[in-house]
Amino acid sequence: MKSLIIGALASLLLVSCFAPERNCTKFKTGTFEFESYLDGEMVKTTFVRNDSLEIDYFRNEVDSSSIRWINDCEYILTNLNPKNMAEEKPLHMKILTTDGNSYTFEFSVVGEDRKQKGTAKKIK
Repeated sequence: MKSLIIGALASLLLVSCFAPERNCTKFKTGTFEFESYLDGEMVKTTFVRNDSLEIDYFRNEVDSSSIRWINDCEYILTNLNPKNMAEEKPLHMKILTTDGNSYTFEFSVVGEDRKQKGTAKKIK
């Protein structure tokens, strides 16, 4: 009985020590791809990011946003040339986990509770 309890505690300790990889600095700059479904169709966005600017390429359109890093894993993205009121609202981006050349992130409009998730892949 004693060995069963010790085994259970050791297992619990090992499981509780596991933390997902989160090497955010690797993804601060570079060229990335993000795929998602839009109206039932798989679409791809490519974006190039440096420490203060992100340029998005989507359906033959180019859009630019400024970046303000909060910490190594979070930043605020503000559209530089908004075409409507929705695009005027900044986005809060947060890298949740990293894995090789990809990262999982969540994002929301600043001040709103509704969050969405996605995965981006670094291609350069």
